[in-house]
Amino acid sequence: MNSKIIESLNWRYATKKFDSSKKLSAEKLSILKQTFNLTATSYGLQPLKMLVISNEEVKKKLVPFSFNQPQVKDASHVLVLCIDNKLTAKFIQEHFKRVENLQETDRSILEPFEKFLINNFETKSAADIKLWMINQLYLILGALLTVCAAEEIDSCPMEGFQPEKYDELLKLEGKNLQSVLVLPVGYRAEDDMFATLKKVRRGVD
Repeated sequence: MNSKIIESLNWRYATKKFDSSKKLSAEKLSILKQTFNLTATSYGLQPLKMLVISNEEVKKKLVPFSFNQPQVKDASHVLVLCIDNKLTAKFIQEHFKRVENLQETDRSILEPFEKFLINNFETKSAADIKLWMINQLYLILGALLTVCAAEEIDSCPMEGFQPEKYDELLKLEGKNLQSVLVLPVGYRAEDDMFATLKKVRRGVD
C-alpha cells in the first residue's frame, strides 16, 4: 500500500525523549491550533480549550506533576487539553449566535434546536456532562496525533499527570477550565531508542 498518511502513521510513536534544542515553527504551531479548532465535536459546541505552553520555567514546574516525565520539560511546546467547568445556557446561546452570523441561518430555523439543547443539558447531571466533554477531547487528541504525524511533528499523548496540580499552577479555575489530557510536541532526540522499535498492533485482519 502506497499511502502517505499510512507511512506517517507508521512513522509516529509516543516520543519518550525530545530534542530540547529544536522548536516548532509558528507555521507548525498554527496548524495544530487550527486542527484543535476544526476537529468535529458533538453538536459542534466545543466546550473545550487548548493551552499552548512554551515558557521553559513553566514546563519545568509541570514535570513533578507529570510523574517526572521529562517530555514535558524537553518538548518544544506542551498542549494542555481542557474542558469547561460548566456548560451553561449562555454558552449554547453564544454558539447559535455564531451559527446565525456565519451561516446566515434564519433565527426561526435555529431556535427549536437551541431550545432542545438547552433543555437536554439541563436534565443531565454534572458528572454526565463532564464525561461527555471529556469524550470530545479524545476525538481532538486523535486528530492532533494524526496531523502531527502528517506534519512530521513528534508527540507523546499523556494521561499520566496530576490534573489538580496542573489546574493550580496554570490558574485554570479562574479561566473556568479543568485539564484532562497533556500532549508534549516537538522533535525526537536522535538517541531515543523507542524511535527504532517495530510498531506492535493487532493487525487489520
